Amino acid sequence: MSFSALGLDSKVLQAVKEAGYTEPTPIQAAAIPPILAGHDLIGIAQTGTGKTAAFTLPMLTRLAAVVGDGRQRGTCALVLAPTRELVLQIEENVKAYGKHLPLRVATVFGGVGENPQINALRAGTHLIIACPGRLMDLMQRRYADFSQLQYLVLDEADRMLDMGFLPSIRQIVRSLPPKRQTLLFSATLSKEIETLTHEFQHAPKTVQIGRRSNPAETVTQLVYEVPKSLKTALLVHLLKEPAMDMVLVFTRMKHAADRLARQLEQNGVKTATLHSNRSQNQRLKALKDFKSGVVSVLVATDIAARGIDVDGISHVVNYDFPMHVEDYVHRIGRTGRAQAVGDAISFVTPEDHGELRALERFIGRGIVRKRAEGFNYAQVVPHVVEDRPRHPQQGRGQQRGPQRGQSGGQQRPRQASSHPRPPQDGRPQNGGASRPQSGGGRPQQPVSGNREGGNERHFPSRPSSYGRRFSPR
Repeated sequence: MSFSALGLDSKVLQAVKEAGYTEPTPIQAAAIPPILAGHDLIGIAQTGTGKTAAFTLPMLTRLAAVVGDGRQRGTCALVLAPTRELVLQIEENVKAYGKHLPLRVATVFGGVGENPQINALRAGTHLIIACPGRLMDLMQRRYADFSQLQYLVLDEADRMLDMGFLPSIRQIVRSLPPKRQTLLFSATLSKEIETLTHEFQHAPKTVQIGRRSNPAETVTQLVYEVPKSLKTALLVHLLKEPAMDMVLVFTRMKHAADRLARQLEQNGVKTATLHSNRSQNQRLKALKDFKSGVVSVLVATDIAARGIDVDGISHVVNYDFPMHVEDYVHRIGRTGRAQAVGDAISFVTPEDHGELRALERFIGRGIVRKRAEGFNYAQVVPHVVEDRPRHPQQGRGQQRGPQRGQSGGQQRPRQASSHPRPPQDGRPQNGGASRPQSGGGRPQQPVSGNREGGNERHFPSRPSSYGRRFSPR
């Protein structure tokens, strides 16, 4: 089947041809006709199979008739995505496929200045691609008018719903016209979350390509069992192989990503990092350097597991084994995209065996174990003290210089204090005062508009029934 047989607009077809695509992928061939027919749709397919184009191409075709005469002034399409990287990727696709249309496109997400986004919303830009957190903030301040909206797309729908965006999405949807076309796309979609999506759609069609939560068949999956203390040494050893020329490495924590990047740089490996503590400019530069080959390794948290479409990634390395099945699927889906081949390597420590067994049961097959040739598994790695900031009270008894009235740098003996020093339990000391906590329990978390996950705001954490965990650790 060719794209021309799907009923797409001629200008859209021209752009697709110029992009070098000749045949639609299975998800595109199955999803485009019902979308063009005006149906709500749930699209499920493995990562790297072209889901973005599956909703972008028919949406642009339907918008072509609306914006072509120049009379459409309001926003008529809204695409929501969980991370700013995915927002930018969707924008790139929209501009490529809609370059022959008089279409105005804008993005809305946190971490950057809001004035251009406010101006775009006020101007009634035809297509808005946004993260829910920042968009909800601007909507509450009455900067957006979606009264003429005709199309709503939730990309990576399961991730948005189960990572804490559900309250914000519900508020956004309530502000939209009830008569609209709503599309939901994802590589994974649990039954529980699928039930929730029906409140956003009307009699949706469901298109499913392949088994749910199944990794791409073109990815070779390998497990290296290794002690925790040797993971960095093993990674450095593997990176010496010429085939590992473009490697995406995943850690669980942001500080672990930074630490690993420093260690790789010390071993002569050009490395960049990508996580939510990096500024938008730093994140864009990291991706640019990785795509262009300036750096051969990109160390990232799961913020990069969804939506980062980089051609030519040879290997994905799970330096820290993921805690959720969905995260594993999306991590390794960064390689082997568009029917290309790739390798996914997972480091498994003794503490990870339970999660590994659960993953193998879930995907219905075992993952090949492998040992690195020429690597000394018996080596002893010296313990390195992490360069963490000194506690404010550490070293209180150590004088840095001569005290007033003292000579030769001699220290005056300290007198015993009648007031006991508060225990050094890791809490900041503010003159002995501490912030009261409600209920005497866990300290209150600060409200943030830019937590891990892109634009995640102070919404409830993932309900236990929304995501499959490997084990109740």
